[in-house]
Amino acid sequence: MADFTYVAVNKDGREIKGSIQASDERNAKAKLRMDGFQPISVKKASVFTKDLSIGGGRVTIRDLSIFCRQFTSILNAGVSVIEALKMLAEQSTNVKMRKTLQEVRTSVEQGETLAKSMGKFPKVFPNMLVTLVDAGEQSGSLEVSFERMSKQFEKSAKLSGMVKKAMIYPIMLLVVAFGVVCIMSIFVIPKFAEMFSEMGSELPAITKAVLVVSDVLMYKWYILIAVAIVLTFVIRAFKKTEVGKLFFSKLAIKLPIFANLNIKSQCAKFARTLSTLVSSGLGISQSLEITGKALSNVLYANAVIKAKVDVEQGIPLSAPIRDAKIFPPMVYNMIAIGEETGNLEEMLDKIADYYEEETELATQGLTAAMEPLIIVVMGVIVGTLVLAMYMPMITMYSDIGNV
Repeated sequence: MADFTYVAVNKDGREIKGSIQASDERNAKAKLRMDGFQPISVKKASVFTKDLSIGGGRVTIRDLSIFCRQFTSILNAGVSVIEALKMLAEQSTNVKMRKTLQEVRTSVEQGETLAKSMGKFPKVFPNMLVTLVDAGEQSGSLEVSFERMSKQFEKSAKLSGMVKKAMIYPIMLLVVAFGVVCIMSIFVIPKFAEMFSEMGSELPAITKAVLVVSDVLMYKWYILIAVAIVLTFVIRAFKKTEVGKLFFSKLAIKLPIFANLNIKSQCAKFARTLSTLVSSGLGISQSLEITGKALSNVLYANAVIKAKVDVEQGIPLSAPIRDAKIFPPMVYNMIAIGEETGNLEEMLDKIADYYEEETELATQGLTAAMEPLIIVVMGVIVGTLVLAMYMPMITMYSDIGNV
């Protein structure tokens, strides 16, 4: 199979462009006609003509949210699943999503269920979405499943966005600080040092230390780049191991500044995911299993999987959640109330709403806390550089005074 780029006209007479996989050009044109397109030109794709787009290499939570929302609207309008997939594939701006939807549509046309067809692409459609689609197909309420998942993805995208937003500001300031160090060390301090050396003055220790840094940045920068690349690969490899996952998960909930944000975001995701699954008619055991796999922090994922085992043995969910000792009291207390009153779904929704708001407040608090801290760090760095420049001058004046 090869990739072909095409220009065609759809049923509405609108010109569209895209790519398609086929054995040859003739087969590609036949496929387009079967899809209701009138091909204008079909050419074999090259490195320069392949269909590319920014972000097209992966499907984000935001892409999935839009997909579910649009699918819900189309199904509610009485359009068939096959036609809905075709429409969504045509208008998708994400190349990977478009190609995947085309293949899902082909699979459904061949008699497979929508859930099974989507399940063939685990890197695009998460297990939670596939499971809810399967439940929706069996109960005849597919649009309800997509509606719930659209809300789930929207909440997840918002939560993820808030956490990333909290990280952007300190990272930008650290980049600026590093830039200041480089400029001062490479262009300013060496000239001062050279001037004082020619005058026969002994350079202070702090100036010598900064000159060593300057020398590394100017003449041995490739060593720093090599070390950074090696460290990046080592850390990434370590994070993929079980020990590494556990280490970084513990670190995330123990770091003084970031712990509050990480704990609240994990609680929000746990409650929102479990609520969505339970309200869709899935059993509590299956819902806990899917929820555990959806959590990024291994400590919380393991706690939820353990809770699944306990629940299967007849133990109330609130008990293993409490015994995990990583969930705030409000979580397991409200779950206990929900179990006693028979309103577990409602209580999980309230927990999710509360911790999503708390995550937003924690994000704002983290940003506010990081500002003075980073300013202090930058002040120390710049102060050290300034001191390294003026210490030789002070030493020289002191030597003159002693003469």
